[in-house]
Amino acid sequence: MLRNLLFRLRYRGTRYHGFQMQKNALSVCDVLSDAVIQVTGSRHSIIGCSRTDTGVHANEYYWNMKTECSIPPDAFVRALNVHLPEDIAVTHCREVPMDFHARFCAREKEYVYRILNVPVRDPFCEDTALHYKYPLNDELLAAAASRFVGEHDFSAFCSAGSSVQDTVRTIYDSRISREGDLVLFTVRGNGFLYNMVRILVGTMLEASEGKIPLEAIEELFCCKDRGRAGRTAPPQGLFLNRVFYDEDWFGLSESPLYTGNKG
Repeated sequence: MLRNLLFRLRYRGTRYHGFQMQKNALSVCDVLSDAVIQVTGSRHSIIGCSRTDTGVHANEYYWNMKTECSIPPDAFVRALNVHLPEDIAVTHCREVPMDFHARFCAREKEYVYRILNVPVRDPFCEDTALHYKYPLNDELLAAAASRFVGEHDFSAFCSAGSSVQDTVRTIYDSRISREGDLVLFTVRGNGFLYNMVRILVGTMLEASEGKIPLEAIEELFCCKDRGRAGRTAPPQGLFLNRVFYDEDWFGLSESPLYTGNKG
């Protein structure tokens, strides 16, 4: 009997060219696909919840596939992890309705960008945080982050090469926090453009450096000029942190990880 299975995944993206399959580069999806073949004996179409850039990580990523394989969900998790490298781990699996689609059914996504704010780099954070050796004004960063909340046209925060026609997105939460030497930028919205989060980070850093006035951030939504926004921050500090779905897909008894709550 054909089933639609939804998997939760974590991965360290350092050695991968994003999640989506590439013609001439190793992706997370390539590795997953090979593991699925090892477990089921056949190739399946893997549907990911999001594209991620080269070197970007995921604390929580969802993908689904339709299969006639009868392996129970818990056993499927164990079997896949046997064939996955140490930088990729499947953490959960469950059956979902046949019309569920990991990407199109996602209501919101949350990203976290990590900045290591110390004079000397930390080798153990080399590929999981941006090293920024100069002092950062947390209050100024927080003020810049707050400007992104709401429904805006984020054309100025999208890298060239994107084929998306509608560049309006709604940001529900955009904030700065500090954990010791780590400065964390958390942003949650109904969708994100190509390199959008990394450009938001670059813009905030340039605001902290005095290169972009706070009042100029609102102007970026109107001018739609990528050249006036900040630089694109490197990928290694970026994590897809959470993905939200409507609870109607899973039932009220399911884990809150699957709900679309905005709290």
